[in-house]
Amino acid sequence: MVHPLRQRAFRLLFVGRTLSSLGDFVIPAALAIAVHHATGSSGALALVLACAMVPRLVLLPLGGVLADRHDPRLVALAADVVRCAAQVFVGCVLIAGDPALAHLAVASAVGGIASAFAIPTTSPLVAGVVDAPQRQAANAATAIANGVTRLAGPALAGVLILSVGAGWAFVLDGATFAVSAVLLAAIRVRRVPVERRTLLADLAAGWAEVRSRDWYWTSLIAHAAWNGVAAVLITLGPAIAVDRLGGDATWVLVLEAGAVGLLLGSLVASRVRPRRPVLVANLGLATYALPLALLAFAAPAPAVIGSYGLAMAALGFLNPVWETVVQAEIPPQALARVSSYDWLCSLAATPVGYALAPLAAAAWSPQAPLLVAAVVVAVACLGTVLAPGVRRIGLPVPAPAPAAPEPVGAAR
Repeated sequence: MVHPLRQRAFRLLFVGRTLSSLGDFVIPAALAIAVHHATGSSGALALVLACAMVPRLVLLPLGGVLADRHDPRLVALAADVVRCAAQVFVGCVLIAGDPALAHLAVASAVGGIASAFAIPTTSPLVAGVVDAPQRQAANAATAIANGVTRLAGPALAGVLILSVGAGWAFVLDGATFAVSAVLLAAIRVRRVPVERRTLLADLAAGWAEVRSRDWYWTSLIAHAAWNGVAAVLITLGPAIAVDRLGGDATWVLVLEAGAVGLLLGSLVASRVRPRRPVLVANLGLATYALPLALLAFAAPAPAVIGSYGLAMAALGFLNPVWETVVQAEIPPQALARVSSYDWLCSLAATPVGYALAPLAAAAWSPQAPLLVAAVVVAVACLGTVLAPGVRRIGLPVPAPAPAAPEPVGAAR
Protein backbone atom coordinates (compact mmCIF):
# COMPACT_ATOMS: atom_id res chain seq x y z
CA MET A 1 0.00 0.00 0.00
CA VAL A 2 1.39 3.39 -1.02
CA HIS A 3 2.05 5.73 1.92
CA PRO A 4 -0.17 8.85 1.82
CA LEU A 5 2.91 11.11 1.67
CA ARG A 6 3.60 9.71 -1.79
CA GLN A 7 0.30 11.21 -2.94
CA ARG A 8 0.64 14.78 -4.15
CA ALA A 9 -2.55 16.17 -2.59
CA PHE A 10 -1.84 14.88 0.91
CA ARG A 11 1.84 15.80 0.65
CA LEU A 12 0.93 19.43 -0.08
CA LEU A 13 -1.64 19.45 2.72
CA PHE A 14 0.86 17.87 5.11
CA VAL A 15 3.61 20.39 4.34
CA GLY A 16 1.25 23.34 4.73
CA ARG A 17 -0.22 22.09 8.01
CA THR A 18 3.22 21.26 9.41
CA LEU A 19 4.63 24.69 8.61
CA SER A 20 1.66 26.50 10.14
CA SER A 21 1.92 24.23 13.21
CA LEU A 22 5.57 25.20 13.59
CA GLY A 23 4.61 28.86 13.44
CA ASP A 24 1.89 28.33 16.03
CA PHE A 25 4.35 26.82 18.50
CA VAL A 26 6.72 29.75 17.98
CA ILE A 27 4.06 32.28 18.98
CA PRO A 28 3.37 31.61 22.71
CA ALA A 29 6.82 32.73 23.85
CA ALA A 30 6.87 35.64 21.40
CA LEU A 31 3.40 36.77 22.49
CA ALA A 32 4.35 36.70 26.17
CA ILE A 33 7.43 38.83 25.45
CA ALA A 34 5.45 41.23 23.25
CA VAL A 35 2.72 41.78 25.84
CA HIS A 36 5.28 42.25 28.61
CA HIS A 37 7.15 44.87 26.61
CA ALA A 38 3.91 46.64 25.70
CA THR A 39 2.32 46.68 29.16
CA GLY A 40 4.58 45.12 31.80
CA SER A 41 1.48 43.35 33.12
CA SER A 42 0.85 39.62 33.41
CA GLY A 43 -2.88 40.32 33.54
CA ALA A 44 -2.65 41.86 30.07
CA LEU A 45 -1.41 38.54 28.69
CA ALA A 46 -4.52 36.82 30.07
CA LEU A 47 -6.65 39.46 28.34
CA VAL A 48 -4.94 38.94 24.99
CA LEU A 49 -5.28 35.16 25.27
CA ALA A 50 -8.96 35.54 26.15
CA CYS A 51 -9.45 37.70 23.06
CA ALA A 52 -8.49 34.67 20.98
CA MET A 53 -10.13 31.97 23.10
CA VAL A 54 -13.63 33.45 23.49
CA PRO A 55 -14.45 34.01 19.79
CA ARG A 56 -12.84 30.68 18.95
CA LEU A 57 -15.17 28.82 21.31
CA VAL A 58 -18.27 30.80 20.34
CA LEU A 59 -17.76 30.43 16.59
CA LEU A 60 -16.49 26.83 16.37
CA PRO A 61 -19.94 25.33 15.63
CA LEU A 62 -20.51 27.98 12.96
CA GLY A 63 -17.14 27.06 11.46
CA GLY A 64 -18.29 23.45 11.31
CA VAL A 65 -21.46 24.41 9.46
CA LEU A 66 -19.53 26.52 6.96
CA ALA A 67 -16.96 23.77 6.30
CA ASP A 68 -19.76 21.25 5.64
CA ARG A 69 -21.75 23.60 3.41
CA HIS A 70 -18.78 24.70 1.33
CA ASP A 71 -15.44 23.33 0.16
CA PRO A 72 -13.38 22.91 3.36
CA ARG A 73 -10.26 23.68 1.36
CA LEU A 74 -11.57 27.17 0.55
CA VAL A 75 -12.66 27.74 4.15
CA ALA A 76 -9.21 26.74 5.41
CA LEU A 77 -7.51 28.83 2.73
CA ALA A 78 -9.50 31.94 3.68
CA ALA A 79 -8.72 31.37 7.37
CA ASP A 80 -5.01 31.06 6.57
CA VAL A 81 -5.06 34.35 4.65
CA VAL A 82 -6.77 36.14 7.55
CA ARG A 83 -4.35 34.70 10.11
CA CYS A 84 -1.41 35.61 7.89
CA ALA A 85 -2.56 39.23 7.79
CA ALA A 86 -3.13 39.35 11.57
CA GLN A 87 0.28 37.91 12.44
CA VAL A 88 2.19 40.03 9.94
CA PHE A 89 0.41 43.12 11.28
CA VAL A 90 1.51 42.33 14.85
CA GLY A 91 5.02 41.58 13.63
CA CYS A 92 5.29 44.91 11.84
CA VAL A 93 3.98 46.80 14.88
CA LEU A 94 6.56 45.10 17.11
CA ILE A 95 9.40 45.65 14.66
CA ALA A 96 8.44 49.33 14.42
CA GLY A 97 8.89 49.50 18.19
CA ASP A 98 5.51 50.97 19.10
CA PRO A 99 3.28 48.09 20.26
CA ALA A 100 0.04 48.82 22.07
CA LEU A 101 -2.15 46.41 23.98
CA ALA A 102 -5.06 47.24 21.67
CA HIS A 103 -3.04 46.13 18.62
CA LEU A 104 -2.21 42.80 20.21
CA ALA A 105 -5.73 42.21 21.52
CA VAL A 106 -7.45 42.97 18.21
CA ALA A 107 -5.02 40.85 16.21
CA SER A 108 -5.46 38.03 18.71
CA ALA A 109 -9.24 38.25 18.35
CA VAL A 110 -9.00 38.19 14.55
CA GLY A 111 -6.74 35.15 14.73
CA GLY A 112 -9.14 33.44 17.14
CA ILE A 113 -12.09 34.07 14.83
CA ALA A 114 -10.19 32.69 11.84
CA SER A 115 -9.08 29.60 13.77
CA ALA A 116 -12.72 28.86 14.65
CA PHE A 117 -13.34 28.36 10.95
CA ALA A 118 -10.05 26.58 10.25
CA ILE A 119 -10.16 23.96 13.01
CA PRO A 120 -13.28 22.10 11.79
CA THR A 121 -11.73 21.71 8.32
CA THR A 122 -8.86 19.56 9.61
CA SER A 123 -10.63 16.20 9.47
CA PRO A 124 -12.62 16.81 6.25
CA LEU A 125 -9.44 17.85 4.44
CA VAL A 126 -7.66 14.60 5.28
CA ALA A 127 -10.78 12.55 4.49
CA GLY A 128 -11.14 14.42 1.22
CA VAL A 129 -7.66 13.66 -0.13
CA VAL A 130 -6.82 10.28 1.44
CA ASP A 131 -8.72 7.01 0.95
CA ALA A 132 -10.10 5.31 4.08
CA PRO A 133 -7.53 2.48 4.35
CA GLN A 134 -4.65 4.99 4.34
CA ARG A 135 -6.06 7.54 6.76
CA GLN A 136 -4.49 6.16 9.91
CA ALA A 137 -1.07 6.49 8.29
CA ALA A 138 -1.96 10.02 7.17
CA ASN A 139 -3.27 11.06 10.58
CA ALA A 140 -0.27 9.50 12.31
CA ALA A 141 2.13 11.34 9.99
CA THR A 142 0.39 14.61 10.84
CA ALA A 143 0.52 13.84 14.57
CA ILE A 144 4.23 12.97 14.36
CA ALA A 145 4.92 16.24 12.56
CA ASN A 146 2.96 18.13 15.22
CA GLY A 147 5.03 16.43 17.90
CA VAL A 148 8.23 17.52 16.21
CA THR A 149 7.02 21.11 15.81
CA ARG A 150 5.95 21.13 19.46
CA LEU A 151 9.59 20.46 20.35
CA ALA A 152 11.15 22.68 17.69
CA GLY A 153 8.80 25.67 17.91
CA PRO A 154 9.81 27.00 21.35
CA ALA A 155 13.49 26.52 20.51
CA LEU A 156 13.07 28.47 17.27
CA ALA A 157 11.15 31.14 19.18
CA GLY A 158 14.07 31.55 21.55
CA VAL A 159 16.51 31.96 18.68
CA LEU A 160 14.33 34.56 16.96
CA ILE A 161 13.54 36.53 20.13
CA LEU A 162 17.17 36.68 21.22
CA SER A 163 18.61 37.41 17.78
CA VAL A 164 16.15 39.63 15.90
CA GLY A 165 13.23 40.24 18.27
CA ALA A 166 9.75 38.89 18.92
CA GLY A 167 8.28 40.75 15.97
CA TRP A 168 10.02 38.48 13.49
CA ALA A 169 8.48 35.44 15.17
CA PHE A 170 5.06 36.82 14.24
CA VAL A 171 6.23 37.55 10.71
CA LEU A 172 7.45 33.96 10.45
CA ASP A 173 4.09 32.65 11.63
CA GLY A 174 2.35 34.83 9.08
CA ALA A 175 4.63 33.48 6.37
CA THR A 176 3.77 29.89 7.31
CA PHE A 177 0.08 30.68 6.91
CA ALA A 178 0.79 32.24 3.51
CA VAL A 179 2.64 29.13 2.34
CA SER A 180 -0.16 26.93 3.66
CA ALA A 181 -2.73 28.97 1.72
CA VAL A 182 -0.73 28.64 -1.50
CA LEU A 183 -0.44 24.88 -1.04
CA LEU A 184 -4.16 24.55 -0.29
CA ALA A 185 -4.90 26.38 -3.53
CA ALA A 186 -3.00 23.68 -5.42
CA ILE A 187 -5.05 20.68 -4.22
CA ARG A 188 -8.55 19.39 -4.83
CA VAL A 189 -10.70 17.83 -2.12
CA ARG A 190 -13.52 15.31 -2.53
CA ARG A 191 -16.71 16.44 -0.84
CA VAL A 192 -20.37 15.45 -0.61
CA PRO A 193 -22.86 18.26 -1.34
CA VAL A 194 -24.96 19.25 1.67
CA GLU A 195 -28.62 20.21 1.51
CA ARG A 196 -28.93 23.90 2.32
CA ARG A 197 -30.95 24.51 5.48
CA THR A 198 -31.09 27.17 8.15
CA LEU A 199 -28.11 27.64 10.43
CA LEU A 200 -30.00 26.27 13.43
CA ALA A 201 -31.13 23.23 11.43
CA ASP A 202 -27.56 22.51 10.39
CA LEU A 203 -26.32 22.85 13.96
CA ALA A 204 -29.09 20.56 15.19
CA ALA A 205 -28.34 17.99 12.49
CA GLY A 206 -24.68 17.96 13.48
CA TRP A 207 -25.57 17.51 17.13
CA ALA A 208 -27.96 14.67 16.20
CA GLU A 209 -25.02 12.85 14.57
CA VAL A 210 -23.12 13.18 17.86
CA ARG A 211 -26.04 12.17 20.07
CA SER A 212 -26.89 9.09 18.00
CA ARG A 213 -23.44 7.51 18.57
CA ASP A 214 -22.75 6.42 22.12
CA TRP A 215 -19.06 5.85 21.35
CA TYR A 216 -18.74 9.47 20.23
CA TRP A 217 -20.53 11.39 22.96
CA THR A 218 -19.07 9.28 25.77
CA SER A 219 -15.60 9.85 24.31
CA LEU A 220 -16.32 13.58 24.09
CA ILE A 221 -17.00 13.60 27.83
CA ALA A 222 -13.75 11.72 28.44
CA HIS A 223 -11.75 14.04 26.18
CA ALA A 224 -13.22 17.13 27.83
CA ALA A 225 -12.38 15.71 31.26
CA TRP A 226 -8.83 14.98 30.10
CA ASN A 227 -8.30 18.54 28.88
CA GLY A 228 -9.76 20.01 32.04
CA VAL A 229 -7.57 17.97 34.38
CA ALA A 230 -4.53 18.59 32.17
CA ALA A 231 -5.02 22.29 32.88
CA VAL A 232 -5.11 21.50 36.61
CA LEU A 233 -1.77 19.69 36.37
CA ILE A 234 -0.15 22.45 34.30
CA THR A 235 -1.38 25.06 36.79
CA LEU A 236 -0.38 23.36 40.05
CA GLY A 237 2.44 21.09 38.91
CA PRO A 238 5.24 23.67 38.60
CA ALA A 239 5.02 24.84 42.22
CA ILE A 240 5.05 21.27 43.56
CA ALA A 241 7.95 20.30 41.32
CA VAL A 242 9.99 23.35 42.32
CA ASP A 243 9.21 23.22 46.05
CA ARG A 244 9.15 19.48 46.73
CA LEU A 245 10.66 17.52 43.82
CA GLY A 246 14.04 19.11 43.23
CA GLY A 247 13.57 22.51 41.65
CA ASP A 248 13.03 24.07 38.24
CA ALA A 249 14.92 21.33 36.39
CA THR A 250 12.40 18.72 37.52
CA TRP A 251 9.48 20.56 35.94
CA VAL A 252 11.44 21.09 32.73
CA LEU A 253 12.13 17.35 32.61
CA VAL A 254 8.44 16.61 33.18
CA LEU A 255 7.48 18.76 30.20
CA GLU A 256 10.23 17.31 28.01
CA ALA A 257 9.14 13.78 28.91
CA GLY A 258 5.61 14.74 27.90
CA ALA A 259 6.73 16.11 24.54
CA VAL A 260 8.81 13.01 23.81
CA GLY A 261 5.99 10.73 24.96
CA LEU A 262 3.53 12.52 22.68
CA LEU A 263 5.83 11.98 19.72
CA LEU A 264 6.45 8.31 20.56
CA GLY A 265 2.73 7.66 20.94
CA SER A 266 2.12 9.05 17.47
CA LEU A 267 4.89 6.82 16.10
CA VAL A 268 3.20 3.80 17.68
CA ALA A 269 -0.11 4.82 16.10
CA SER A 270 1.56 4.77 12.69
CA ARG A 271 2.35 1.07 13.16
CA VAL A 272 -0.32 -0.43 15.42
CA ARG A 273 -3.94 -1.04 14.43
CA PRO A 274 -5.90 -2.20 17.49
CA ARG A 275 -9.08 -4.18 16.84
CA ARG A 276 -11.00 -1.90 19.22
CA PRO A 277 -9.29 1.46 18.69
CA VAL A 278 -11.63 3.73 20.66
CA LEU A 279 -11.63 1.34 23.61
CA VAL A 280 -7.84 1.03 23.66
CA ALA A 281 -7.26 4.76 23.17
CA ASN A 282 -9.69 5.82 25.92
CA LEU A 283 -8.23 3.30 28.36
CA GLY A 284 -4.83 4.77 27.57
CA LEU A 285 -6.06 8.29 28.35
CA ALA A 286 -6.94 7.12 31.87
CA THR A 287 -3.19 6.89 32.60
CA TYR A 288 -3.22 10.68 33.06
CA ALA A 289 -4.49 9.92 36.57
CA LEU A 290 -1.00 8.62 37.42
CA PRO A 291 1.01 11.87 37.21
CA LEU A 292 -1.84 13.74 38.92
CA ALA A 293 -1.85 11.35 41.88
CA LEU A 294 1.94 11.14 42.06
CA LEU A 295 2.25 14.92 42.08
CA ALA A 296 -0.41 15.14 44.80
CA PHE A 297 1.68 12.89 47.04
CA ALA A 298 4.99 14.48 45.98
CA ALA A 299 6.30 11.13 44.72
CA PRO A 300 9.95 10.88 43.63
CA ALA A 301 10.75 12.95 40.56
CA PRO A 302 11.58 9.97 38.28
CA ALA A 303 8.12 8.49 38.95
CA VAL A 304 6.37 11.75 38.09
CA ILE A 305 8.51 12.27 34.98
CA GLY A 306 7.98 8.72 33.73
CA SER A 307 4.24 8.70 34.41
CA TYR A 308 3.75 12.00 32.59
CA GLY A 309 5.68 10.71 29.59
CA LEU A 310 3.46 7.60 29.57
CA ALA A 311 0.27 9.64 29.84
CA MET A 312 1.28 11.90 26.97
CA ALA A 313 2.25 8.88 24.87
CA ALA A 314 -1.33 7.69 25.34
CA LEU A 315 -2.54 11.05 24.02
CA GLY A 316 -0.15 10.82 21.07
CA PHE A 317 -1.62 7.41 20.25
CA LEU A 318 -5.23 8.51 20.66
CA ASN A 319 -5.17 11.56 18.39
CA PRO A 320 -4.50 9.88 15.01
CA VAL A 321 -6.50 6.76 15.90
CA TRP A 322 -9.50 8.85 16.96
CA GLU A 323 -9.35 10.96 13.81
CA THR A 324 -9.23 7.81 11.67
CA VAL A 325 -12.29 6.30 13.34
CA VAL A 326 -14.24 9.55 13.12
CA GLN A 327 -13.43 9.96 9.43
CA ALA A 328 -14.65 6.40 8.78
CA GLU A 329 -17.81 6.46 10.89
CA ILE A 330 -19.21 9.98 10.50
CA PRO A 331 -20.95 10.84 7.19
CA PRO A 332 -18.64 13.12 5.18
CA GLN A 333 -21.35 15.75 4.78
CA ALA A 334 -21.49 16.15 8.60
CA LEU A 335 -17.83 15.60 9.46
CA ALA A 336 -16.89 19.24 10.04
CA ARG A 337 -19.88 19.93 12.29
CA VAL A 338 -19.30 16.80 14.36
CA SER A 339 -15.58 17.64 14.65
CA SER A 340 -16.43 21.17 15.76
CA TYR A 341 -18.39 19.81 18.74
CA ASP A 342 -15.41 17.63 19.66
CA TRP A 343 -13.07 20.62 19.57
CA LEU A 344 -15.58 22.80 21.43
CA CYS A 345 -15.85 20.36 24.36
CA SER A 346 -12.09 19.88 24.56
CA LEU A 347 -11.12 23.54 24.25
CA ALA A 348 -13.83 24.78 26.61
CA ALA A 349 -12.70 22.43 29.38
CA THR A 350 -9.18 23.85 29.45
CA PRO A 351 -9.95 27.35 30.82
CA VAL A 352 -12.30 25.74 33.36
CA GLY A 353 -9.37 23.74 34.70
CA TYR A 354 -7.14 26.81 34.74
CA ALA A 355 -9.75 28.77 36.69
CA LEU A 356 -10.74 26.11 39.23
CA ALA A 357 -7.28 24.75 40.08
CA PRO A 358 -5.88 27.80 41.95
CA LEU A 359 -9.22 28.45 43.68
CA ALA A 360 -9.39 24.88 44.97
CA ALA A 361 -5.73 24.90 45.97
CA ALA A 362 -6.23 28.12 47.94
CA ALA A 363 -9.39 26.82 49.64
CA TRP A 364 -7.95 23.44 50.62
CA SER A 365 -4.47 22.50 49.40
CA PRO A 366 -2.80 21.73 46.05
CA GLN A 367 -3.17 18.03 46.86
CA ALA A 368 -6.99 18.18 46.87
CA PRO A 369 -7.63 19.38 43.29
CA LEU A 370 -4.91 17.08 41.96
CA LEU A 371 -6.51 14.03 43.58
CA VAL A 372 -10.00 15.05 42.47
CA ALA A 373 -8.66 15.55 38.94
CA ALA A 374 -7.08 12.08 39.01
CA VAL A 375 -10.41 10.51 39.97
CA VAL A 376 -12.33 12.53 37.37
CA VAL A 377 -10.10 11.56 34.44
CA ALA A 378 -9.95 7.91 35.50
CA VAL A 379 -13.73 7.62 35.86
CA ALA A 380 -14.48 9.54 32.65
CA CYS A 381 -12.05 7.55 30.49
CA LEU A 382 -12.58 4.11 32.02
CA GLY A 383 -16.33 4.72 32.05
CA THR A 384 -16.46 4.80 28.25
CA VAL A 385 -16.15 1.00 28.23
CA LEU A 386 -19.80 0.87 29.34
CA ALA A 387 -20.88 2.21 25.93
CA PRO A 388 -21.48 -0.69 23.50
CA GLY A 389 -20.21 1.37 20.58
CA VAL A 390 -16.84 1.91 22.25
CA ARG A 391 -16.39 -1.86 22.50
CA ARG A 392 -17.60 -2.44 18.93
CA ILE A 393 -16.00 0.18 16.68
CA GLY A 394 -13.02 -0.96 14.59
CA LEU A 395 -10.65 0.64 12.11
CA PRO A 396 -11.06 0.58 8.32
CA VAL A 397 -9.46 -2.51 6.81
CA PRO A 398 -6.28 -1.68 4.84
CA ALA A 399 -6.43 -2.42 1.13
CA PRO A 400 -4.60 -5.66 0.29
CA ALA A 401 -1.29 -5.31 -1.51
CA PRO A 402 -1.53 -6.15 -5.21
CA ALA A 403 -0.54 -9.71 -6.00
CA ALA A 404 2.84 -10.22 -7.62
CA PRO A 405 2.57 -11.06 -11.34
CA GLU A 406 2.83 -14.76 -12.08
CA PRO A 407 6.09 -15.67 -13.86
CA VAL A 408 5.71 -16.52 -17.52
CA GLY A 409 5.56 -20.27 -18.03
CA ALA A 410 4.76 -21.05 -14.41
CA ALA A 411 3.15 -24.39 -13.72
CA ARG A 412 -0.63 -24.34 -13.37
